[in-house]
Amino acid sequence: MSRLVHAVAASAALCALAAAPARADQPRATVEGDLEPELREAIQRAIGETDRPISNRFEARRRARAAAEDAIAVLRSEGYYAYAVEPDVGEADPPMALVRVTPGPRFRIAEPRIDWVGSPPEPQAGQAASAALELQPGQPGRAADVVGAEGRAVAAIQQRGYADVRAESREVIVDHADQTVRPTFRIAAGDIVRLDGVKLITDGRTDPDWVSRLAPWREGEAYDPDDVGELERRLLDAGVYDSVTVALAPAAEATPEGYRPVVVSVAERTRRTLEIGASYATEEGAGVEARWTRYNWLGRADTLSVLGRVSELDSRIAPTLSLPHWRRPQQTLTTGAAAYRVRTDAYDETGVGVRADVTRRFGRTTSLVQGSYVTLGASVDVSRTEELRTETLNPLGRDLVTASVLGDFSLDRSDDPLDPRRGWRVNVRAEPTVIVGETNLPYLRLQTQGSVYVPFEEGRTVAAGRLRLGSIVNGQIPQLPASRRFYAGGGGSVRGFGYQDVGPRLSDGTPQGGAALFEASLELRRRFTPRWEFAAFVDAGSVVSEQTPAFQDLAIGAGIGVRYHLNFGPVRVDVATPVSARRGGAPFQIYVSIGQSF
Repeated sequence: MSRLVHAVAASAALCALAAAPARADQPRATVEGDLEPELREAIQRAIGETDRPISNRFEARRRARAAAEDAIAVLRSEGYYAYAVEPDVGEADPPMALVRVTPGPRFRIAEPRIDWVGSPPEPQAGQAASAALELQPGQPGRAADVVGAEGRAVAAIQQRGYADVRAESREVIVDHADQTVRPTFRIAAGDIVRLDGVKLITDGRTDPDWVSRLAPWREGEAYDPDDVGELERRLLDAGVYDSVTVALAPAAEATPEGYRPVVVSVAERTRRTLEIGASYATEEGAGVEARWTRYNWLGRADTLSVLGRVSELDSRIAPTLSLPHWRRPQQTLTTGAAAYRVRTDAYDETGVGVRADVTRRFGRTTSLVQGSYVTLGASVDVSRTEELRTETLNPLGRDLVTASVLGDFSLDRSDDPLDPRRGWRVNVRAEPTVIVGETNLPYLRLQTQGSVYVPFEEGRTVAAGRLRLGSIVNGQIPQLPASRRFYAGGGGSVRGFGYQDVGPRLSDGTPQGGAALFEASLELRRRFTPRWEFAAFVDAGSVVSEQTPAFQDLAIGAGIGVRYHLNFGPVRVDVATPVSARRGGAPFQIYVSIGQSF
């Protein structure tokens, strides 16, 4: 029995060649032979193309020899070791480079095994490594499968505490007698590594004790790369660092007990930022706002911001402090206050308020936006509202204290917060509220919203849909202050109608608002270039005085829009017109903002 030992490292170079884009006009060499279509395509792709014609037979033979080497790399990578490859030159004028390929039989995997270098790992770890090979006797002896099996085995050992595991030179025996490939993996497991605390390296204000509390392991626990990666994700999730690196310290830095610390290096982002924005809608008018933000002021990845906004509808100044990983990982405390003035067709309101929310994220932290969140919070507002009595239209002013508690659940399976192109979102919100003052009223405000995003045409087109329902239990009108009712219409609601234009009105045309809400949207988005996108949409909605959403007397608007995509999200311009339930408003509406409508 003759045996040959063949290297399989050529697969990496082959993959690089296969991934390279072809920009040429003709192949470097023509492949001849009885080949499976997939194998022929892989060889031709590895040979590549060129836009330089062959000028003489010497150049043709040089290209044929180079193409033969590429074909051999493909054949070995795919498990064909009894091949015959012959470079040649055609008799045509100009001459043509040829490669005649006879692949021979495909060799199969047999008897894959692991030889431990030094002390073997614990039996359970060794069994996990063997199972991770995922090489079944009889499967094609592809080089990529052999290389991948070694990586999976090393990862399986590492996840069981062997942080210093390494792969030694493997041996792959290609047996021409029985046409098999017998891989033997030589792995040095080393010893189980146990973790110490966190060693922080930073030139900023970050508190080392705060970082240590984020570690998802206890001192003395066995090393787990997933735990080390989770600490890195938690720090990145705070949003105040430009970069975060988390790695196990070398063995030389082990403690006297033999524990090894985890080294965390953070680069903090610019400590202060100033953002200025503007918006415009036909009915809602123009608005400008500025936000000043201070990062990591307390040394625990906190964010302090102050928002100032001036607009025809809503003007306010509002400081907010956010503390990520408050009291426990993946839990954020947000506190804020506001002094505001709201001027709408339905009511005017001036007041001050404070709030505090705690949001808990469930599941392993990730850099993606997907996640599930539960928020509990409370707020108190002291305000003065000016509105019209629903029966007599006489002016009504109310000095009120409004106290609310909040329960909110969100499940996000979309791929982007500003420009979702696949996935879905669901949100359910409940706010028990008590109003005291010139009106005394307890009520429960309920809202739910869902949206779905379906891509097709290789993601260039997205069909998006949205449904929103709301109800105020014990919110009878007119006892319910106008500022606490539901309204619909506008850029984030029913486009084609102005702000508060959807729903019942008083006898003088003033929007009344309601105790129940229904909204639905369907939008088709088509990307024509990496930057430009066009959209067509239909929105519908209704507001009623009863406490159950109703679907009669729907206000329906339709329109088109354009989006220009920046690095962080799209700038959106929509033009819409009402197609039903129009009450003498403007024939069309224009909306300009950042981000998709939903």
